[in-house]
Amino acid sequence: MSAIVTLLTDFGTADGYVAEMKGALMRLAPGATVVDVTHDIPPGDVAAGAYVLGRVWSAFPEGAVHIAVVDPGVGTARRPLAVEVEGHRFVAPDNGLLSWVLDASRATIVSLPTPPSASSTFHGRDVFAPVAARLALGARVAELGAETPDPVRLPRPPLVREGDDVIGAVVHVDRFGTLITNLPAARVATGAAVRIGPYDLVLRSTFGDVPSGDPVAFIGSGGTVEIAVRDARADTALGASRGVKVRATARVLKS
Repeated sequence: MSAIVTLLTDFGTADGYVAEMKGALMRLAPGATVVDVTHDIPPGDVAAGAYVLGRVWSAFPEGAVHIAVVDPGVGTARRPLAVEVEGHRFVAPDNGLLSWVLDASRATIVSLPTPPSASSTFHGRDVFAPVAARLALGARVAELGAETPDPVRLPRPPLVREGDDVIGAVVHVDRFGTLITNLPAARVATGAAVRIGPYDLVLRSTFGDVPSGDPVAFIGSGGTVEIAVRDARADTALGASRGVKVRATARVLKS
């Protein structure tokens, strides 16, 4: 059975960079099943890439190999990494892109050598794709490089309890402008109050529970509180972005 190899980058599809990376991978592991997660991470936005990768990797079967390249520091002293977590293998720059993955459980982490022939501006093609091919063909992460106990991790907003309230933050803004928070569903009951900036919302079930143009809070498919504006972008309409605090209360309000 061919290995699954997923690709997540900020390369976009207007140029040939994704195709070059796929070519390098398929030349070495022609039987691999290649899945595009996304190539539309905003350029250089490591935090957005980390969130998306952290959300999707576990949807794939054990044994999958994941290439993640959002790499504004390519060619510098930042390390290339290979990681194994729960039977999944990852190759990515050591810039925090694997932060959400590394929260999952104990990981095997190694630093990868950079071939002398590698382009200093295209490690996706010349470092990460060839290593992913080796993993897809059965290589073990531990044999690919030196053990690395100190990978870069992005700072993550904490959850803070204040009386009946839980305070978290927006951790991602998706392409619809929806504000995705780190407030877990288990901490917030349907009908509870959710405050973002000057806006007090009542937690609903879905977008259609409010009129067009109104903001709405709900539990998203990722299991945390999300805030949207029906038929509009919440980030624009509410003037909010990643990092903005969001407060939820255990108290249930009347609709």
